[in-house]
Amino acid sequence: MRNKNLKENKFKRALALPVRGIIKKISPVCYVKMQYKYITHHKLNLKNPVRYTEKLQYLRLFTYPKDELVIKCASRDGVREFVKENGLEEILIPIYGIYDSFDEINFDELPDQFVMKCTHACAFNEIVLDKHNINKKELRAKFNKWLKTNYGKKTVELHYSKIKPRIIIEKYIGELDSLPVEYKIHVFNGKARSMYVVSGRGKDIRYDNFYIDWKPFDGSQFNGWKKSEIPPKSPVNWENMREIAEILGKKFPFVRVDLYNINGKIYFSELTFTPAKGTLIMDDDKCDLEMGEWLSI
Repeated sequence: MRNKNLKENKFKRALALPVRGIIKKISPVCYVKMQYKYITHHKLNLKNPVRYTEKLQYLRLFTYPKDELVIKCASRDGVREFVKENGLEEILIPIYGIYDSFDEINFDELPDQFVMKCTHACAFNEIVLDKHNINKKELRAKFNKWLKTNYGKKTVELHYSKIKPRIIIEKYIGELDSLPVEYKIHVFNGKARSMYVVSGRGKDIRYDNFYIDWKPFDGSQFNGWKKSEIPPKSPVNWENMREIAEILGKKFPFVRVDLYNINGKIYFSELTFTPAKGTLIMDDDKCDLEMGEWLSI
């Protein structure tokens, strides 16, 4: 059953919109408290955080913006160095180049399919399935806008603000008619505890939540997203994926390690330190408290 707090108060949203930017500038802490209360309907306790989502807010505001390793690993180019440093270079998706501007890219040298991503942000991505059909003028305008955006300031995830904006182009590892399934593993103080599987991207997206041993963790389904009618099965090499997540997550209080598994070949996607800015509404509120017990900050 969906959490009743998912129902949005549009009147309150309309009142807040005109002053939201001002509050961000004056007091990011005040803004985050208001945002958390508005979205989750819980008062944010930063002095003695108990919930998983509260602890994420603490890390978001006070810990991660000062952590040089977090800043490095939140960037799509810096995290590749981190993965190599941990002896896991074989799981990196091959890249075709890293560019400071759109106009540096020579599209003639690229294959027909690839993925373009900004290094300093979440969701500033473009999947190209046929480069002959792209509109370069529109694509240039999009990436020029993204490169000028201070994503950390915009979302109050300030660890992103210290990342140099660049464009990285990766090999496309999906099929022409479907994007790959993604496994998002939550690592708490070095231990993988839970995860969710994202399938059906671009068609009928589904999210399936599990404990790390693949026992269903349905109550942790968040933000009203739908799960699959038939639950996904554990990959044969799941233990290897879990071990990789713990290797990459051992130096952080919390991180979500995103991996792909293509016909048994494991690929690294990214490290995410403040999923959905920590403003998650779980189907069962008890799961927020349960996950909070796993996280020591």
